[in-house]
Amino acid sequence: MATKKKNKPDFSKPKPIVSKSKKAAVDYDEAIAEQKAIQAAIDKELEEKKLKFDTSKKYINLPLIVIAGRPNVGKSTLFNRFMHKRVAITDPTPGVTRDPVDGECFIFGKPVHLMDTGGYKLTRDIGTMEAVMDDLVVEKTLEKIKKADVILLLLEASQITPEDEEFIQQLRPYWNKVIAAVNKTEGGKNQDFAQNYMKFGFKELLFISAEHGDKIPELQEKLISRLDFSNVEESGNNSTPIRVAILGKPNTGKSTLSNRLTHSESSIVSNYAGTTRDVVEGSFTYNDRSFTILDTAGIRRKAKVTENVEYYSVNRAIKTLDECDIVFIMIDAQEGLAEQDKKICSLAYEQGRGIIFVLNKWDTQEKGRTAIKKAEENIRIMFGQMNYSPIICISALEGDGIKLLLDTALELYNQITRKVSTSALNNALKDWTFKYPPPASRTANFKIRYMVQTSVNPVSFTIFATRPEVVPLTYVQFLKNRIREDLGFDKIPVQLEMKASRKKWEDRDPE
Repeated sequence: MATKKKNKPDFSKPKPIVSKSKKAAVDYDEAIAEQKAIQAAIDKELEEKKLKFDTSKKYINLPLIVIAGRPNVGKSTLFNRFMHKRVAITDPTPGVTRDPVDGECFIFGKPVHLMDTGGYKLTRDIGTMEAVMDDLVVEKTLEKIKKADVILLLLEASQITPEDEEFIQQLRPYWNKVIAAVNKTEGGKNQDFAQNYMKFGFKELLFISAEHGDKIPELQEKLISRLDFSNVEESGNNSTPIRVAILGKPNTGKSTLSNRLTHSESSIVSNYAGTTRDVVEGSFTYNDRSFTILDTAGIRRKAKVTENVEYYSVNRAIKTLDECDIVFIMIDAQEGLAEQDKKICSLAYEQGRGIIFVLNKWDTQEKGRTAIKKAEENIRIMFGQMNYSPIICISALEGDGIKLLLDTALELYNQITRKVSTSALNNALKDWTFKYPPPASRTANFKIRYMVQTSVNPVSFTIFATRPEVVPLTYVQFLKNRIREDLGFDKIPVQLEMKASRKKWEDRDPE
């Protein structure tokens, strides 16, 4: 069959004349189309600007991503990778994570609320405390899943277990929120086997490696595409929150207090010592001030720490001293003081943190001023160097004493962040040395020159003298006491260092 030849345009012929009316109509249509294109571009730009976030600022109404799955599939490893730091404890032991561990982070420039949950365990050793804990973990995990905007279901490439199958069935009511990712597929490992997960009705599987970072950007892009950021707003209070760490022996009521303060059930509470493993963060506002509470694992003597998981938990608890402003040392009023309380207090003291002794379960004790005075005396005897630290009696369960506890925390924070001017310091120093001159002798002859404040949180000072090595420790202690009592640092530890100088304050080089 012969094909028809296309007629080529004949450029020798004049162009057809288009009527003015027809040309005007064409121009009008083109102008309208151009205007629409410009408006669409403007709308897009405005939308992008509206949803553009500053990583240095705080935001509220963040969408929630919950990472869920059976134990030991790599949830905590993936959580830590998204957070860009080790927040959740990772260990080969199944069921390490109990409490939901959450945090805020930016993914592809968008702020999200990210949560790591305990693993869904099917097998129970009925009648044991561990079985009770497993039930609490599952209950807490399912509770968080209901609130999630996106559920990141993490699976393992090497095997499909009964826990996987049952947990997938538990997720059916929230199927439209599920994104499934198969972990431990670095370099394409076990991907063929992992395709078997498609039988559960997943439209798509993402093959990743939380440990090695394979395909993590693709997963993050998928997560962000499923979230709505239209309700995210810049926080009206972008001031740095006051960070409070709750430390103490196991079962003193730390998690109960944390839940009370945050008005939540973030931390699992049970009579089982060692329930909390990770550091569980929560936030709340009191008197227009933002607080972050850090609920930590109970700290036992090293000799009693036999499991790797508990070892990591205790270390993580101690590490919160580097990250906090105020420490609540929880003491069980029923059990009284122990040597371990002294160890915990020493660690906090060395870091220069504001310390409050919290005598919990006071509702179970004899009421009256005499009982309180006796309890305070016992604490002062054990913590001699900490006789300035406040002691607050509370009941975390009933809510008694919470207002006084928070008011005291605010007072301590004001002290550990207080900066005194150099002129005010040296006027005070001149007054102290005039009223109480340094002890003089032929062998210990020195002159106090001037003083500066070198840091806040922890609060530290340096006093310059002609021969600092011969200044008696008693006089150094006297000066330290004067700093604390006269300059408004009466409830916190103060660090004081002596250094050599032959210049008076007035004659020294300007800073």
